[in-house]
Amino acid sequence: MASTSRILPLVVASALFMENMDSTVIATSLPAMAADLGTNPVALKLAFTTYLLSLTVFLPVSSWVSDRFGAKTVFRIAMMVFILASLACGWAPSLTHLVIARAVQGLGGAMMVPVGRIILLRSIPKAELVSALAWLTVPALVGPLVGPPIGGFITTYFSWHWIFWMNLPIGMVGLVMATIFMPESQEFKVPPLDVKGFFLSGLGLSCTIFAMTVAGRDFLNVLQTLAMLFVGVAFILAYIRHASQVPNPILDLKLLSVQTLRVSILGGLLYRVAAGAIPFLLPLLLQIGFHSTPFQSGLITCSAALGALGMKFVAAGLLKQFGYRKLLIINGFISSCFTLALAFFTQATPLALILLILLFGGLARSLQFTALNSIAYSDIDTVDIARANGLYTVMQQMSLALGVAVAAISLDFSQWWHGGSGLLAADFSTAFLVISVGAFLSIPQFMGLPRNAGASMSGHVA
Repeated sequence: MASTSRILPLVVASALFMENMDSTVIATSLPAMAADLGTNPVALKLAFTTYLLSLTVFLPVSSWVSDRFGAKTVFRIAMMVFILASLACGWAPSLTHLVIARAVQGLGGAMMVPVGRIILLRSIPKAELVSALAWLTVPALVGPLVGPPIGGFITTYFSWHWIFWMNLPIGMVGLVMATIFMPESQEFKVPPLDVKGFFLSGLGLSCTIFAMTVAGRDFLNVLQTLAMLFVGVAFILAYIRHASQVPNPILDLKLLSVQTLRVSILGGLLYRVAAGAIPFLLPLLLQIGFHSTPFQSGLITCSAALGALGMKFVAAGLLKQFGYRKLLIINGFISSCFTLALAFFTQATPLALILLILLFGGLARSLQFTALNSIAYSDIDTVDIARANGLYTVMQQMSLALGVAVAAISLDFSQWWHGGSGLLAADFSTAFLVISVGAFLSIPQFMGLPRNAGASMSGHVA
């Protein structure tokens, strides 16, 4: 069991690392890819929105598929699908081929990481889960920050194809380790698939998240974005009504009656608005506002990634000492202050100070995510873990997309307010102020937790 507790998180983290890197490393390679494929960068964005839509559509069904066909089997198949789709992306001779390959890749990603988390939650004792889940926080924070400079380096000194092909060695190692170290799947009685709920949730979530992701990014005009958002919300409301009328909905909203899961989702939604916006805003601030090169920007943002890595060594001890309630409140305030501090960066700010704020801000955000990701399952029965994970993963994806939308809209508003034709450093200050409000607003959610919340995981004695 000790070996499993150490190695199994690394297997799932390898899948999460591939998914996060693949989503972020491409941004700096769009011009080179467009030129090679004979299209333009704007049209090429279709390939990457296709991945997002595919991921969103299939996320809700991942928990049902996991229980129906066995989590270990599904995880390994999903990882192989992701690897093969990555190879196909690198070999794509045209935009059409790339779009199809990205859609298949999204299907693999939708099954890979959520199912891997289900295996972790069911295989590792609750007392060891905090340390295990901490490994899953690191790739989620590191990928968006180090992806763009890595993408620029690969495109400059190799070719854009290797952005996708680098998944092959990572994925194959993860696949072999999964085969050796992942426990065999438990058997559960699985109800029939909620087909109507699958279509309602898939359409609602994909339209809503897509609209939030492209908001303020010159992909669709305002009316088109609002129309897509309206359609998405309408389907989500239809799903909520449907879920209240069927015994086994694909996303079981009745699980929100569990306080620790509900607080983790609602408080985490507000907190992740800031976390989802920082990887979008920070590189732009450094490059557009401070005129840094993409490589310089990447080196600076890596300090936040180092902070996220450092958290791995302190999370379990801090939770045992303070407990979930106190840590979420105190660390939530501290990490929100670090987010607010980004609004006061100027070209005159000493580089050493910027690096320190990013370093400790990354550590604090990573610690908060580890606490949120683990307390969510502290009071969930083993048989309900897959359904709880499906609900949690969908809300996590939605909150991160909302963060990007809020950041982009804040930039647009600030630019309009200042009457400027281009982005200035002051516009980014406004955006950082706005997203920090969301982070601070998450704190009251945590105050309602009992002092002994999540004690079975943290080991804290109230």
